[in-house]
Amino acid sequence: MMSLETRLIAFEKLGRFLSQIKVEKSDEDLTRLNKFFLPGFRDLVGEAHSYNNWFTPDNIEFALDQWSKALSKESLDSWISKYPKDHFENDGSKTIGLIMAGNLPLVGFHDFLSSLLSGHQVLVKPSSDDSRMIPFIAQVLVAINEDFAPIVKFADGKMTGFDAVIATGSDNSARYFDYYFSKYPNIIRKNRSSIAILKGEETKEQLEGLAQDIFQYFGLGCRNVSKLYLPRDYNKDQIFEALFPYKDIIDNNKYGNNYDYNRAILLLEQQDFLENGFVILREQERLHAPAAVIHYEYYDSEKELSEKIQELEKEIQCIVGSNIIPESMVDFGQTQKPQLWDYADRVDTIKFLRSV
Repeated sequence: MMSLETRLIAFEKLGRFLSQIKVEKSDEDLTRLNKFFLPGFRDLVGEAHSYNNWFTPDNIEFALDQWSKALSKESLDSWISKYPKDHFENDGSKTIGLIMAGNLPLVGFHDFLSSLLSGHQVLVKPSSDDSRMIPFIAQVLVAINEDFAPIVKFADGKMTGFDAVIATGSDNSARYFDYYFSKYPNIIRKNRSSIAILKGEETKEQLEGLAQDIFQYFGLGCRNVSKLYLPRDYNKDQIFEALFPYKDIIDNNKYGNNYDYNRAILLLEQQDFLENGFVILREQERLHAPAAVIHYEYYDSEKELSEKIQELEKEIQCIVGSNIIPESMVDFGQTQKPQLWDYADRVDTIKFLRSV
């Protein structure tokens, strides 16, 4: 059984490997690893767009950059220090089944990392939309330390031989997961949305950050802002001005098709909406908005809004611009830059893994 320190050293080295994707000069300390893996890894990033049109090189590089920072020694140590040491001393006899989503690059990596650092084995079921990246990174991890080889497995077909499950999917798939995995200890994640609460006092820089919170990964993640709460007299031209630098997003075929489709539906239904040629702004109570659409809703008082948001707490992942739910509060421009302890659905994965 590897010590916690050994596992941490391996993941820190993996983080340094991932950091090389955007730089010309490679890490001299990783020469042997780079010889066997770095060219193939760069090819994988460059080719991902061909099997998943949402996975542009820019989006994958952004995800890898965030993970390389998260896997730094400082970040890992800060995360680990929040728990008693025994949370990472499981004996390796339990296998955690990981059913991963594929809406964003490497969206299931946190569960992979948490399970292995906790001292468990993993049985991974990647999404068909992101079926190459996690297996490749797992190979690199095994090359860094071969002791990971017997404890990192991938499911081929139906998953069997696991002791607990962490599954991420839509509300529809969650109903299936609830039924199929109810007899196992589990974390089953459903759809969540992120919101921004504006007061009309935001700086230009804050609104530019909000634009990134909306458009990063084409708005497909639960941490992407899909709903705006605006004071009654808010000038929405400020929003369109902040979004304008992302106008080229319409050139992505999948995004453009979503924009055209949603615009056509709204026109056919004679619904009111605003647009600027690449994004639709629609007054709507629902939190979740389809790709290329942002919902907004007016509020008259912060007290009234606070009560409404607290009722919706279980549907919300992040709140930008307000601390109505403090643990959900995120600064402008930071929704897609979570720390290791910013858990999905605010369910502490490490505590769950200790209880398995």
